[in-house]
Amino acid sequence: MKIAVIGLGYVGLPLAMVFAEAGIEVVGIEAVAERCAEINAGRSYIQDVTGDALKKMVDKGLFYATTDYAATEDCDADIICLPTPLNANREPDLTLVTDATAKLAGHLRRGQLVTLESTTYPGTTRDVLAPILEAGSGLIAGVDFHLAFSPERVDPGRTDYTTKSTPKVVGGLTPACMARALEVYGPALDNVVPVSTPEVAEMSKLLENIFRSVNIALMNELAMLCDRMNIDVWEVIDAAATKPFGFMKFQPGPGLGGHCIPIDPFYLSWKAREFDFWTEFIELAGKVNENMPYFCVEKLHRALNTRQKSLNGARLLLLGVAYKADIDDLRESPALKVIRLLRAHGADVDYHDPYCAELPELDLKSVDLEEYRRIAGYDAVVIVTAHSALDYRTIVQEADLVVDFRNATAGIPSAGNVWKL
Repeated sequence: MKIAVIGLGYVGLPLAMVFAEAGIEVVGIEAVAERCAEINAGRSYIQDVTGDALKKMVDKGLFYATTDYAATEDCDADIICLPTPLNANREPDLTLVTDATAKLAGHLRRGQLVTLESTTYPGTTRDVLAPILEAGSGLIAGVDFHLAFSPERVDPGRTDYTTKSTPKVVGGLTPACMARALEVYGPALDNVVPVSTPEVAEMSKLLENIFRSVNIALMNELAMLCDRMNIDVWEVIDAAATKPFGFMKFQPGPGLGGHCIPIDPFYLSWKAREFDFWTEFIELAGKVNENMPYFCVEKLHRALNTRQKSLNGARLLLLGVAYKADIDDLRESPALKVIRLLRAHGADVDYHDPYCAELPELDLKSVDLEEYRRIAGYDAVVIVTAHSALDYRTIVQEADLVVDFRNATAGIPSAGNVWKL
């Protein structure tokens, strides 16, 4: 068996490696030629894929990358793993997926399986991909070639559940499509979960991330209320989490990041309007989460006021800019919005992140803390992402003021210089 993985980013490259490590030949189709060169040289640009592991698969002849879609012609399956962002109006943008599908269609042959893994709204596989593939190939979906949807469930940086070990939901256009998808995914993945249609699989991915979005929004709203009532929201959450049933622990923060959770609710709410249905509960959660960077900046302003300082002219050090701890992923990171807001208020902002060396769009580079000696020179240190490599005890000791949006300083004695979300 030979597999083509289209798009070698945070989703596609780890998936390609899972197939290759199972002894299945993989060709990666990647639009960026420089990425192809890196992969073919055995150099990884994705944190979850080590260079050694990648080079091993390349050297064995089990994995190579190219920009040429003609390489898909001798493959048994083509798996599309491309980003599905929102446009400027916060509506679904499937351009990358549809463009790739059109290119793939010209090389599609009978009996192949095409699977979409990109997060999208229900109906995309059937109503968008199938017509493009049929028009470009002259073949009929479900008759001449197989078509399915299988949502990616990548959680960057996670080691207990990986691309290989996380259960894989798959929905085929027809029973025969489903059977073929199981034959393709089964040898490489630990657990494949069949569902009746692509729409079920598409909706399941949205539900997973909307579930998180809604519950995080609840915690964020509670954090804002607790702030006004002078109650420690972190202690409240820890107390509630002692209940062994009926409660699942979520944490507040400066906003949502990553490709899925901040975006997926908008995909469903956009599609729902086609059915004269308004997902008010989901949209409200989105509004709460979108407001958190503003709330955090306002709280930082109040903290500075206790030092007779304002945001205008303040020297600030942000710790962590990745969207979550211990990864290098900046997609939709709330830290980027926080930095822009602080700059708009006239603050002088530096940042330190051991995983993200620079932010070209903001013309910033991670500063060297010089073993934390530089911290005392800032008016405030702001913990936006709690990377485990940082010494928060020393940070609290050295800083004049710490504003902690992640509860990273929990249990660390302070001299009244720590403010929390």
